[in-house]
Formats: sequence, structure tokens, C-alpha cells
Amino acid sequence: MTNYHVDMSVTPDVKGFFDKATNTISYVVKDPASNACAVIDSVMDIDYAAGRITYDHADKIIEDIKSRGLDLQWLIETHVHADHLSAAPYIQANLGGKIGIGSNIKVVQDTFGKIFNEGTEFQRDGSQFDRLFEDGDTYEIGTLKAFAIHTPGHTPACMTHVIGNAAFVGDTLFMPDGGSARADFPGGDAGILFDSIQKVLSLPSEMRLFMCHDYGPNGRDIRWETTVGEEKAHNIHVGGGKTKEEFVQFRTERDAQLDMPKLIIPSLQVNMRAGKLPPAEEDGKTYLKVPVNKL
Repeated sequence: MTNYHVDMSVTPDVKGFFDKATNTISYVVKDPASNACAVIDSVMDIDYAAGRITYDHADKIIEDIKSRGLDLQWLIETHVHADHLSAAPYIQANLGGKIGIGSNIKVVQDTFGKIFNEGTEFQRDGSQFDRLFEDGDTYEIGTLKAFAIHTPGHTPACMTHVIGNAAFVGDTLFMPDGGSARADFPGGDAGILFDSIQKVLSLPSEMRLFMCHDYGPNGRDIRWETTVGEEKAHNIHVGGGKTKEEFVQFRTERDAQLDMPKLIIPSLQVNMRAGKLPPAEEDGKTYLKVPVNKL
């Protein structure tokens, strides 16, 4: 981690918002020295069976930011999520801010543009986003210095965002008793995921880690904050000195048993567009496609 400047002396204020429908945690991250804030991994509600979009979860975040008089500067996506739809454009329309994601969104757009048979009008250059982060890129949230680490493996565009003594790992890691995310989506790779996890675990042991998901293994209460030290010692998939070979074998066997996420089809179509719905068709209405036998 010598390429990155970690400042453990700065403690951003982090508030989590748990979405029970998708087991996703969204965050409002506030600069302790100003009113500036960022939103990480927001959620747009969908009743997939009814084809109905609503914004209850996003409205709670908007209300929190307004009630505290905060200035929203960034809407960060840690990756193109396959299990929930992003509400970033909706929150941006209400509060402003720039939408950012890893630069390998272009790889994801190319892959899923083909799967969903998108026409040439679907831009595959990441231009739907305001900022594309490269490995090591820095940005500011008020006086907070933040940087992005490329942590692929779950998807090619996954990034871990380090903000003071807090790191937002997306789906690269789960809580210690949850292990790690799957690596069998198009563009995923278990070996690359292991290497990315090692990048995260090379951060200072006291670094706070914030998860994008938690499923309450063995019936425990939902949790989303741990530390690098706890993950290194206790993570059931990579902790305690487990080797890359052990991880790849386990992850590959485990992934072969997993069903596709319930919302993968609408999520990918929306999230590869920075949270926007596909363009309306001739009748002025918007539709989501279901590719047959392609996933």
C-alpha cells in the first residue's frame, strides 16, 4: 500500500442505512471539519414482479442530508451492483453532487451491453458517470482526502474507497463470519478477488471497514462495520493465513452452488447506466429486458 497516503488521524462521520429488501447498506459519509458529505452505494426500490419503481430508501438518505444541512458532493458506486438498483441519479437530482465509479465500468458496459443486446445508442465509454476512478485516484469531500483502490474479482470495476480511517469495500469482503463475495459473474475471477482482498488487508489494522452487504449469518443481528485486523484474524474465507489456492478452490466450488441474485437482470441494465432507466421506447414507456439463457 505504499502508493497510497493513508491518514488514520481523520475520522469521518459514517451513517449507515440498511435496506432489508436487498441486504444492502448505503452510507452518508460526512467531513468532520465541514458540512460536505458523500453518499456511497444508494438503493432504488423495485417491485420486480409489478415492474414498479419507488424511492423510499433514497428518500430517507435525502431527508437525513437535508435535516443535517449537509452539502452532497459525491455519489460513489463501489461497483456495478447485481443485487440492487442505484438511486444515484434520483438523489443527484434532489441534492446535486457528482456520480463516480471505477474506470473499468467500460469493460462491464461492453460485456452487458452485448448480453442485453443494446444498440449503438448505448454508450460504452462510462460517459453516463461524472467521474471514472483509476487505481490510486484521489478526490475531496470538503477537507476530507479520499482515494480509490482498484479491487476487482467480484466484478472488473470494483473499487475500495478509503476516506480517512474508513474504507468502503463494496462486495470485495463481507463481515468476518460472512467471508467474501462470489466471483462467477461475467468478468469475475476468484484468484483476482483474493489478490484484491490482500490489498484491503494491507491497510492499517485499525482501519474501519464498511460492508456493502450483510446477511446476518447464523441468525445474528445485521452488522456492517469491522476492521482490517478483525478480517485478517477471523474472516472465514481469507483470514488466518489461508492461501490463494485454498481460497480459489473454495470460492469456485461455492459459487457453482449459488443461484443468480433475484434482481440481477434489472440491476445490471440500470446500474451500467449510472442508475438511469433504459430510454423510453416508441410508446413513450420504459421497459426492462430479460435476456434468455445468457446469464
